[in-house]
Amino acid sequence: MTGFVSFIGSGPGDPELLTLKAVDRLGRADAVLYDDLSSGAILDHVRKGADLVSVGKRAGRASPRQDHVSRLLVDYATAGGRIVRLKSGDSGVFGRLEEELIALHAAGIAFEIIPGVPSACAAAAAANIPLTRRLTARRLQFVTGHDVTGALPEDLNMAALADPLATTVVYMGRRTFATLAGMLIAAGLPGDTPAMLAEGVTTEAEALSRSTVADLAETLVQEAPSKAPALIFYGALAPDLSQVDG
Repeated sequence: MTGFVSFIGSGPGDPELLTLKAVDRLGRADAVLYDDLSSGAILDHVRKGADLVSVGKRAGRASPRQDHVSRLLVDYATAGGRIVRLKSGDSGVFGRLEEELIALHAAGIAFEIIPGVPSACAAAAAANIPLTRRLTARRLQFVTGHDVTGALPEDLNMAALADPLATTVVYMGRRTFATLAGMLIAAGLPGDTPAMLAEGVTTEAEALSRSTVADLAETLVQEAPSKAPALIFYGALAPDLSQVDG
């Protein structure tokens, strides 16, 4: 009899952001395959005796191939029991979820998907700002800053990304944002469009810095790369009212 897989979005790192359903599944799991950003105190919710298997992928580091992760997940589930696949943020947002679902479907293994707090939502909350704004930011868009090779994707919709009346969040874009910023400005986005770099959100490494698209691109070129996961926001960003006098 095959097992059952629960895909859990663990949020950006703070274990208090786990949902009640996520905590329940972790407490009953026989094995947990987890990403790097879903480790630490989050794993304290896993019952004693469960197998803990790190399958995390991080830019610039040696990482398991996706087909290996999918195969490992199928192998554990085929052996039976309750299996948790723990992913950071929400597993459906740039989490390679589809590849693993396809592998389970092909093997005839049942699963469920438990949503988590998306990293972009957690970063906006940490910055005390909304992601949408009445009249000035009616649209929200998420985009990845690199493709499977680590380069900036070649098929980006620049007209959409250069819309100053949208809030745009770039995932995994620290290394490619300078190139993207040049393309955005060439497509008509003003260089002084507000921007924000959010690093290590909800962890001890959390750092938020506001800038403009042009200035942030220049800063990222000059600074040494950070190991903390980063998101880049730009567009019609609201001010942090907690930092405004009056």
